[in-house]
Amino acid sequence: MNMEAFETFISQFPIYQYVFIPTEELVFSPRIRTICQQECQRYGTTWACPPGVGTLEECRERCLSYPQCFFFSTVAEVSDIMDMEETLGTRREHEDIVARIEAFIKGQGIHCMALSTESCDICDECAYPDSPCRFPEQMHPCVESHGIVVTELAERFEMDYTIGYNQILWFGIIFLEDTYIRE
Repeated sequence: MNMEAFETFISQFPIYQYVFIPTEELVFSPRIRTICQQECQRYGTTWACPPGVGTLEECRERCLSYPQCFFFSTVAEVSDIMDMEETLGTRREHEDIVARIEAFIKGQGIHCMALSTESCDICDECAYPDSPCRFPEQMHPCVESHGIVVTELAERFEMDYTIGYNQILWFGIIFLEDTYIRE
């Protein structure tokens, strides 16, 4: 897969910014896991969040088993960013974009792993912890579930985290089995 083909494919989506990062440059923080446990209603209720995704060390090892990742943001517009229903309603489009990019990469014969926003919401009720995930190939765990602090990563790689009152940025990371993106 070359960069031109990849950029042509992703140009159909409202991708705001992106960067390719060697995974060795990622920082994994136990602090974000503490926030998940103390503040998130989804903690301990889904395979896409801690502790269902595994320990921080297991998540770190899983991510670092890939040499490169594609970190990107998509943009959505809302009439009122304070309207949480409207704001969260834009998340589904981002999730669809993550899935389509992941499918494109896999279609090129490249093994990859995608992390996305929030927690998986494919099922009305997650099978966690009594049964395995019903849709493991479609489920994208939350970026933060793996100990990666999105705000810090965006800042470190000079990407915007906010852009305007009526615009939302959603983030995703797709880990690539090799440094396949070439000029």
